Amino acid sequence: MATQEDAKAAVDNVIARLGLKPGQIIQEFGYDTDTDADFRAAFEEATGEALVDEDYGDVTDGTLVWFRDGDDDLADLLMDAQSLLDDGASVWVCTPKAGQPGHVQPREVQEGASVAGLHATSTFVIGGGWTATHLVEKGRSK
Repeated sequence: MATQEDAKAAVDNVIARLGLKPGQIIQEFGYDTDTDADFRAAFEEATGEALVDEDYGDVTDGTLVWFRDGDDDLADLLMDAQSLLDDGASVWVCTPKAGQPGHVQPREVQEGASVAGLHATSTFVIGGGWTATHLVEKGRSK
């Protein structure tokens, strides 16, 4: 059985692969009480900055989106999430893992991303109940 320390180490390994840098501003969409606190904290630790909410009004270096089955349209949400992104910035879409309430099929993430002009480069398991899919602008590989 995995311990809390194992879960934190797994999240830290994912964060290390995302290329986050100190000082980056990451905007968060879809936050709720079910989001993965360790993953959110790891973003803040890696950047040294608090995540900013959906109402933030300046340019951002990346976007963290929490999306569940039954939420509004993912493509629309991703277009909103890109509105303040700096050129070349990344979007991470977190969805509940298979078997969890609110699970979203990977093809739904890919379809929503495609409509929003993005494509998936990788998907990681984060924490006990979520996966994160890294999205970038079409034509960009990382």
